[in-house]
Amino acid sequence: MPTLIKWRDGRAEAAEDPFTTVLDDMAGIPPGDVIISLPRFQLEGERLLGEGRNVGVRVEAEQAVEDLAYDLPRVSVVALVFPAYRRGQAYSSATLLRERLGFKGEVRAVGDVLREQARFMVRCGFDAFEPADGSTAAQWTHVVNRFRHVYQRAADGREPAFEERRA
Repeated sequence: MPTLIKWRDGRAEAAEDPFTTVLDDMAGIPPGDVIISLPRFQLEGERLLGEGRNVGVRVEAEQAVEDLAYDLPRVSVVALVFPAYRRGQAYSSATLLRERLGFKGEVRAVGDVLREQARFMVRCGFDAFEPADGSTAAQWTHVVNRFRHVYQRAADGREPAFEERRA
C-alpha cells in the first residue's frame, strides 16, 4: 500500500488513506470509499455517489479534467497520474482544477511521484501525494520550504518576490 502524504498549513504530514484504489480489471467495487478511473466513473459514478460513498476519480495524463467539471462538487478526490516524472500534464490539470474549475477537494499526485517535484506540485494545487521514491513527510516539508521566494504567481497564492519588494 502506498504511503500517503498530505500538505496542511505549510507542512507535509503522513496520513492514513481512507480510499481503496479500484483498478479497471477488478470485477466488483469493494465497500467503502473508492478511487476509480475516469471511464469507470462515467459508467458507475452516479450509482456509487447515490450509495453515499466518498468517491475519487483517477485521471490519466492524456485525459481531460474538464470532463469532470459537472461532477466536481460531488467528487472527494481527483488523483492525477504522473506516468513518468518527465511527463508534466498533471501539473496543468491541477492548476485547472484549482483555478478555473474551483475544485476544493483533494488533488492527489499518484504514479511516478518524486520528492524533487514537491515544491512545484504544491504550487500547482496538489495537497496529497503518493511518493514513489519512499520519501517521508519531513523530506517533503524540507523540499517545499527550501526556498523563501517565488518568482511567479501560481495556484498556491504565494506573493512573488517583485510584489514583496514593491511593498
